[in-house]
Amino acid sequence: MSQTYKVNVNNTFDIDISSQQISNLDAIKDSHSEFHVLQDNKSYKCQIIESNFNSKSYKVKVNNSTYNINIFNELDSLIKEMGFEIGASKKVNDIKAPMPGLILDINVVIGQEVKEDDALLILEAMKMENVIISPRNGIIKSISVNKGAAVDKNQLLIEFE
Repeated sequence: MSQTYKVNVNNTFDIDISSQQISNLDAIKDSHSEFHVLQDNKSYKCQIIESNFNSKSYKVKVNNSTYNINIFNELDSLIKEMGFEIGASKKVNDIKAPMPGLILDINVVIGQEVKEDDALLILEAMKMENVIISPRNGIIKSISVNKGAAVDKNQLLIEFE
């Protein structure tokens, strides 16, 4: 079974490469980070300048040109589609009540710019005060509750622009 990798070069173009194509690559390792590659009867001198195995990102010099390369397998693509990328900008556009409770305080106003982890409001539930924090940087678009209001689980509390 051939696995397919998505390769992004210089954040400009994407290439699909199969494991079969990789195994057919005519490359000779000259040193720890240098390779000699033959492709379509052309010779290429390749050198890995930087590599980050965890993020699957590499800086590669081919002849005299340098390329930034990111490699994604099927699992990486699935994680990206689901929105669980590591370090990805968060796309949360609204805050909903995680449980039924009572709004004790609202720390923001409409139009206010907030930073990630800023306290937005305080929700009392089961005799405990829960500080609801901002999941991302943004601007408050609307506040759907008032101080002292009772809320149900999953009720809309705040929306971001």
